[in-house]
Amino acid sequence: MALPVPSDREKTQMYPWTRWYDYSQARDMMLAATDTPYAPWFILRSDNKKKARLNCIRFLLEKIPHKRVKRPEVKLPRRSKRGAYDDEASLAGKNFILERY
Repeated sequence: MALPVPSDREKTQMYPWTRWYDYSQARDMMLAATDTPYAPWFILRSDNKKKARLNCIRFLLEKIPHKRVKRPEVKLPRRSKRGAYDDEASLAGKNFILERY
């Protein structure tokens, strides 16, 4: 019985793992050669993609000079009770996307 031939996608997914330490060494050599005080590299840990994106956005926003703007406090008027109904009851039995966060 012949062994199954891996698809191109499987090959591209498996190959980097076999060269992990080669890639890590190349990264370290690149950082040693190009990381300078004038043009520093910033490394973003990305094991958790959502957290990585949020950390990156926060980092970039912190690099932009800004001043706090004083804003007047907003006073919202009371919600009118005229024509009130239970707006949650009309959604009973509908399909919702699962809230995970």
